Amino acid sequence: MKITKREREVLRLVAYEYSSKEIAQRLFLSDETINSHRKNIMINLGVKNAARMVRVAFEKQFLNP
Repeated sequence: MKITKREREVLRLVAYEYSSKEIAQRLFLSDETINSHRKNIMINLGVKNAARMVRVAFEKQFLNP
């Protein structure tokens, strides 16, 4: 399971409850790019929603508390 540096950054912002639009503005990317990153993260983690994505990311230590 591989998560890119950019995907980790997106994941961190999702954990802080930023919307895709807010993340896109913060990272100077398009909303569609952020949605693609979120989709890839969920596929890589084997999850179906954002809440589970964040939980698994903490469990697998992609995010620090």
